[in-house]
Amino acid sequence: MGRKRKGRAVHGWLVVDKPAGVTSTAVVNKVRWALGAQKAGHAGTLDPDATGVLAVALGEATKTVPYITDALKCYRFEVRLGASTTTDDASGEVIETSDARPTDAEIESALAAYRGDIMQVPPQFSAVKVDGERAYDIAREGEVMELAARPLWVDSLDLIERTGPDTVLLEMVCGKGGYVRSIARDLGADLGCLGHVAWLRRTWSGPFEAEAALPFDQVDALAQTPELDTHIQPLELGLEDLPMLPCAADGAAKLRNGNPGMVFSSDVDYGEEAWAALDGKAVAIGTYRSGELHPSKVFQTFQS
Repeated sequence: MGRKRKGRAVHGWLVVDKPAGVTSTAVVNKVRWALGAQKAGHAGTLDPDATGVLAVALGEATKTVPYITDALKCYRFEVRLGASTTTDDASGEVIETSDARPTDAEIESALAAYRGDIMQVPPQFSAVKVDGERAYDIAREGEVMELAARPLWVDSLDLIERTGPDTVLLEMVCGKGGYVRSIARDLGADLGCLGHVAWLRRTWSGPFEAEAALPFDQVDALAQTPELDTHIQPLELGLEDLPMLPCAADGAAKLRNGNPGMVFSSDVDYGEEAWAALDGKAVAIGTYRSGELHPSKVFQTFQS
C-alpha cells in the first residue's frame, strides 16, 4: 500500500500575480506551504523577471494543467530598441548596439510577419533541452547553441504605444510554447535596430486574469488561514475549453472506477474529448462514444 501524502487534500486553482524576481517554482512552493496542500503545480512558466498571471493547480486540478497550458495567453511587454542582450531581456549583458530607430509605421508593418502560424527559435537562455541538458545551463557556460525553430500560433500581435524614442509597448496573444523574448529579438533584427524585452507581464492565461489574481505577498500574509482558502477557484475552470457532459449518479460511480459511464449529450461528436459532471462537479475526462464517456483521467475529489 502506497504512503499517504502529507498535507490537506485541497483541489482547485489559486491564481497568483507573480512579481518580478521570483521564480515560478518558488511561487508554487509558497502556495503549497501556505495552504498545507498535498500537491501543487503551475500551468505555464513565467521567467523570473516577468510578472502577472501564474495559475497554480492544487490536488486534482493538476490533472487539468495541460488544458490551461494549451490555452491562449496574453502578454504585454516593452521592447527596448537599439541593443541585443545575451538573454534577450534586460537581465542579460548587452552584446551589440545600433543607432537605428524604426518609425511606428515600420514597426506596424514588421509585426505582420509574426501573426498566425510562425516558426520561432527559443532564446539561448531557455528551458528547452539540448542533448538532455537545459539550454540555460549550457548558455551559462558561454556556449552558443543552434536551437531548432519551433511552431507557434500567434493570435494577435499589436503595437499599443510608442513609449519613448527607444521603447515600444506591444501586446501578444499566443498559444503554447511562445517566447516573448524571441519576438523582441527577432523583431529588432528584422527592423535593423536590434531589441530585447525591457519588461513583461502576462495579463491573462485561459480563463484566469491578472485583475482577479492574488498578489504574491498576500499568499504569505494569509498563509495557514481560512481566508486564503476563499481565493481557491474551482478545478472545473481548467476544463472550459472542453465540452461538458452531465451524468447521473450511477454513471459517475462507473466513471470514478475507471469504467465507461453513461452521459447525456446532444452536440458532442463521436470520438471527441469531453468531461463528465455530476451536479456541475468534474467526475472524469475522456472520449465520448455512443452515449458513454470512456475515461482517461478520473477526479477523486469526492474522497476529500
